[in-house]
Amino acid sequence: MLEQKDLDLLKQKGIAPATVEAQLARFATGFPYLRLKASAKVGEGIMQLSGSQQDLAVDRWNRFLADGGSVCKFVPASGAASRMFKALFAFVNGEDSIPAEGSDVANLIASIDKTPFYDELNRVVVDLHGKNIHTLLEEKRYKDIIAAIILPEGLNYGNLPKAVLSFHRYPDGTVRTPLEEQLMEGAQTAAVDGKVNLHFTVSAAHQGLFADKLAVAVPKFENATGLKYNVSTSEQKPSTDTIAAALDNSPFRDDNGNLVFRPGGHGALIENLNDIDATVVFIKNIDNVVPDSQRAATVHSKKVLAGTLILAHDKVEEYLRALREGSRDEQLLSAVVEFLKSTFSISSDKFDTLKGDALAEMLIGLLNRPLRVCGMVRNEGEPGGGPFIAYNPDGTASPQILESTQIDTSVDEYKNIMSQATHFNPVDLVCYIRNIDGDKFNLPEYVDPETGFISSKSLGGRELRALELPGLWNGAMSNWLTIFVEVPGASFNPVKTVNDLLRPAHQG
Repeated sequence: MLEQKDLDLLKQKGIAPATVEAQLARFATGFPYLRLKASAKVGEGIMQLSGSQQDLAVDRWNRFLADGGSVCKFVPASGAASRMFKALFAFVNGEDSIPAEGSDVANLIASIDKTPFYDELNRVVVDLHGKNIHTLLEEKRYKDIIAAIILPEGLNYGNLPKAVLSFHRYPDGTVRTPLEEQLMEGAQTAAVDGKVNLHFTVSAAHQGLFADKLAVAVPKFENATGLKYNVSTSEQKPSTDTIAAALDNSPFRDDNGNLVFRPGGHGALIENLNDIDATVVFIKNIDNVVPDSQRAATVHSKKVLAGTLILAHDKVEEYLRALREGSRDEQLLSAVVEFLKSTFSISSDKFDTLKGDALAEMLIGLLNRPLRVCGMVRNEGEPGGGPFIAYNPDGTASPQILESTQIDTSVDEYKNIMSQATHFNPVDLVCYIRNIDGDKFNLPEYVDPETGFISSKSLGGRELRALELPGLWNGAMSNWLTIFVEVPGASFNPVKTVNDLLRPAHQG
């Protein structure tokens, strides 16, 4: 099936032929749905911390930092902002010259002066049309205004990464990008010995742009905070690309007969995360940022999550050391089982049937894994993917972040479980990625390969099937120790569309 030129391409990308064969086989078999036990709720898989518990967690985190703990902030930032401007592209490419009343475009135009990029946009339209925004509005030249936001001859926002767009305008006229807000948030939550470590994943096409932006932003924030920033970037590795398949599940080839590969989705970033030299890593999407005046809830929430992580790891280390030193005391074994149940919501029939060495070995295996604490926000809208308790291949059940595509909604029991979901995943994680000996875990070993998914795409007008790797906070972390903690909605302020920038949380 694979020709010599295919093998040469695989070698260049760092992909083993066996990996391609396995991916092609997966197109034929598909991915299994996950078995659900329940949706995670407060008291049943999701912790709701009291004020005193939050204070304890914040204190533990502050002590970790004071002791010189190793911390890095990991920000996936490789995506382009095109989806953020979907409605704007539709308007510019459509026939109507006036947006429909109540539409996103109409609302944006009505509040255009409140956008953080208003001054930049005004300069652009003057250059393009010799008239300012106010005049164009009077003349109802709405398409010219909207086009100037998204098209290359204007601000080109439709083709740039979110990280470098103007998100917040401050009272003094200063404008900040998400990249800059992430720098400030890092200073307020993860500074150790006067230093802040951040890592951004960036697309190859935008590496130069990021470098230019960082060259200006880093010195500015070092002056503002008095801290030293260590900022690094990486690209998704070619070895994590996945082969595309034709509709008959054979390799999809382009018009020149070459194999077609596609990015493996954000799950590919487990390799980038694995390269981070730190003990604790914060993970948060690039667009979930707020201006300084709105950040208190976020900073507190981050410290609570991080402190909860360290407190849990303290007990993991205590129990692991005792078990590894050979203790088989029944009281200790019972304490560890209760710890796994109450802290990590792990259940297993074997907790009741195994004894002595057999139980101890199982407990060592469960404890000796990467650890993550995930913030969960109450779902005020329609239930869907989010925090659930799911069964694992080893027979245990544990907290998992699932997408709706991983759940068989044709099963009434699962449909009912989904309808009872109370929270969703805002992608707000704190991770502990070293073992108790101080060595880094090899994170790809903890991925559940059964949790990817297949989607339909096209290339050059031809349909193809695409395979996405297990998502970074989904199947790529399936075999981690996991804690879900309820966090306030005020800590979750993503910008999915440009109109989100008009919400109070994004008005500086």
